[in-house]
Amino acid sequence: MPADPTSSTAQRNGHAASTADLSPLAFAGYAHFTAMQVRGGQVRGLDLHLARLRNASLEMFGKALPDEQLRSHLRAALAASPADHSLMATVYSPAGEFTVAGPDVGLDVLVSTGPASSGPKGPLALRTVGHERTLPTVKHVGEVAKTYYLRQAVAEGFDDAAFVDRKGRLTEASIWNLAFWDGDAIVWPEAEMLTGTTMSILRRQLARLGIAQRTQEIRPANLAGLAGVVMNSWTPGIAVSQIDQTPLLDPSAFLGLLHRAYEAEPLVSP
Repeated sequence: MPADPTSSTAQRNGHAASTADLSPLAFAGYAHFTAMQVRGGQVRGLDLHLARLRNASLEMFGKALPDEQLRSHLRAALAASPADHSLMATVYSPAGEFTVAGPDVGLDVLVSTGPASSGPKGPLALRTVGHERTLPTVKHVGEVAKTYYLRQAVAEGFDDAAFVDRKGRLTEASIWNLAFWDGDAIVWPEAEMLTGTTMSILRRQLARLGIAQRTQEIRPANLAGLAGVVMNSWTPGIAVSQIDQTPLLDPSAFLGLLHRAYEAEPLVSP
């Protein structure tokens, strides 16, 4: 019998997670993760996800699990899940928070799956807020500010929040990377931020397609004449209609280009 597409699973180190495994993690905030969409039992950008987990582990724990061990845990989760689903792999130390783990303490991996998602339909209106993530290049857990500023933005009539750093530069949105189009090239924000796996997939596939790209500082006051989108593991692009009170141009052609580049990235099995 095929797996229920609405089902969810949780595995710790390749085996079904028990309540005792999960309870200490309920409110734990010192861990990092990567999220992906699985289609037909395969994923895009597997090398990028593995690199993200490796680099974040080295940054946060001073050690990293072998790629093959991570792949084994991913394979075990895929085997227990529907062909299409969302997957999140979280790496943490069993020593927990507020302690310094010794060199003999290894790392654990929690792989959880849920229903497949393509994100909201959009377009989205974004409200800017001054915020800089701690360890901005790491996809870590426990980020209360993301939900806090999202809810504030919605209360003010917007759909989500976009972050501006202390230099006045747009960096990213709550759970999204930002990208813009000036009519000739894709413009990526220049700032300290998380480089998303979907963003990295697009950058390398756009380069292979010969599409012009550049990175530059983007400030809310310089948005006129640009089209904008957000992206994350759900989707390579959702239209942004405005940022604060500044309307952005129609990104339809830009979105088509991003989706074409994303589809060019091969699906692979762990």
